[in-house]
Amino acid sequence: MQELASVDGRVKPTAEATVPLKDDGLYRGDGAFEVIRLYDGRPFALDDHVDRLERSAAAIELEFDRGALEREIAELIAAAGSPDAQLRLIVTRGGRRIAAIEPVPAHVEALKVATVTYSPTVILNGVKSLSYAANMQSTRLAQAGGADEAILVRPDGAVLEPPTSSVFWVSPEGGLRTPALDVGVLASITRDRLVKALDVEEGTWPAADLRAAREAFLASTTREVQAVAAIDGSSLAESPGPRTREAQEAFAAVLAEELETTKGK
Repeated sequence: MQELASVDGRVKPTAEATVPLKDDGLYRGDGAFEVIRLYDGRPFALDDHVDRLERSAAAIELEFDRGALEREIAELIAAAGSPDAQLRLIVTRGGRRIAAIEPVPAHVEALKVATVTYSPTVILNGVKSLSYAANMQSTRLAQAGGADEAILVRPDGAVLEPPTSSVFWVSPEGGLRTPALDVGVLASITRDRLVKALDVEEGTWPAADLRAAREAFLASTTREVQAVAAIDGSSLAESPGPRTREAQEAFAAVLAEELETTKGK
């Protein structure tokens, strides 16, 4: 597939697209972003993602022209044809509106995760900002220890989320659990669909509960639902287990229903 990008409405191959250097989006990570999955050119939950982009931007007092961005998204997707890809949206402090069509990263069926202690920046809780260096470093720390991905855990031991997804697990008692939003996790759109479709316990859970899980999975726009094979070096009894399969089927049904409503738009 050809990677295309729109910068303030100008569509070019991504390798040729440019932005002015003096932009605090680059200098200071001062901006907001979203990543949206495209299925045969149809975006999943586009309005929800742009709504969240607006909330993130408002939280850091960053204004952008939503109407212009939505027109530019439509023009970019039309120029790209009907790709199975992901759409990245970025708004910067320098006033840039950026939309880029990219390949979807490859994900294995099941991955190993490791807990990494992380102290959230309370002022940015719930904000999908460009300041993701700590998230990316957490993944590198987990990989250095032999895992594939990190699970962020607060200094008090409460489970948060992976750097770019949400985490669900089956507790020793049998309940499907995920951290509540007020613990300090992002209001993930994929998480929202799963919580509505499944019987999920939301709360503040200690890392020990996660480590004792019978099965677990990650969920995000690009991963959809991905099984976890091991946590902190201990293999899970079931991977993928029945609740993971249930989540995959539930999300596939939600996805099919929502994409059906976007046909012809």
